[in-house]
Amino acid sequence: MIKIGDFARLGQVSVVTLRHYDEIGLLKPVSVDSFTGYRYYSVAQLPRLNRILALKDIGFSLEQIEQVLNGGVTLDQLRGMLTLKHAELEQHLAAEQARLARIAARLRQIELENSMSTYDVVLKTVPSMTIVSRRVTIPTNDQVPEYLNPAFGEVCDYVKTQNAKVTGSHFAIWHQPAEILVGEEAEAAVPVERPVPSSERVRVYELPETLVASAVHHGNFEDFQQLHTAIVGWIEANGYQIAGAYREVYIKHDPNDYSDSATEVQYPVQKG
Repeated sequence: MIKIGDFARLGQVSVVTLRHYDEIGLLKPVSVDSFTGYRYYSVAQLPRLNRILALKDIGFSLEQIEQVLNGGVTLDQLRGMLTLKHAELEQHLAAEQARLARIAARLRQIELENSMSTYDVVLKTVPSMTIVSRRVTIPTNDQVPEYLNPAFGEVCDYVKTQNAKVTGSHFAIWHQPAEILVGEEAEAAVPVERPVPSSERVRVYELPETLVASAVHHGNFEDFQQLHTAIVGWIEANGYQIAGAYREVYIKHDPNDYSDSATEVQYPVQKG
């Protein structure tokens, strides 16, 4: 018989680990001194310990390992467990590779500009939502408030007539690139808790769940174009493509004082 300390050294595990395996029935000693409580193991138990460590190394939980070792898992079930673990690790690897690509893109940006970007772009999933919207054509960009604010007023009035509840911030959907500043097609939209009928001037429809590249701007809109440039640059640098009309979400918006406004711009994206 082998003392617990010697067995731990042979198996390259800690004594604490062996005690825990004993407590949960995963690897019990062949003998326990009735007077001292000291645990003794057999060299024949080393293969079982190695199998525990091997299964743990590929990500199995101790509960799963106990099922495998004690015959609670068929060969087909074990194959399924390994296949699932393989898929999980592949997914994790893909996520880490994407993270590595984002770090490399940030380093290239710093090297090119010799400074940190004003805006930090994040990738996130926007859930599906029912929206009420009014689409308008804006002759020139300096006329945006003149056209968009009344459109929002019309949408909000319509929501009230339908006794619907607004569930989030107002936002605009822009149907052309941000650098186009004439003849802009935009929707003034609000999310609502349930579908309501459309009218001749107001459209009600479902926006699907969307993966977006997003950044937040604080303050007035004088340098707003820099935000779009930053997001589009991030999309290109990280191997994505723009996949639809971008949105401006007015998190905090006071038409009389834009200095403390908070606006999130979201570009729908897909992998290039």
